[in-house]
Amino acid sequence: MSKTITLRISEDHYEAFKKYARAENRKISNAIETLAMKQLENSVFADDFETEGILADEKLLARIRTGTKQAGDRKGRFVG
Repeated sequence: MSKTITLRISEDHYEAFKKYARAENRKISNAIETLAMKQLENSVFADDFETEGILADEKLLARIRTGTKQAGDRKGRFVG
């Protein structure tokens, strides 16, 4: 179910979103949502190239497995 939010932005930002939405033939709300989701995906998730590099690094994978096991066993310490 979609949600409605109120977003306060400057007039300049509104015009930039409006211009982008028009160029992409979208409603402004959809344009903002699409851009926000792209940014979220880029900042939170590894891209294909990065994932490939991780999966090719056996030493890193071994360390990840060890850390995962230790976390499951509640051993080790959290370093933040």
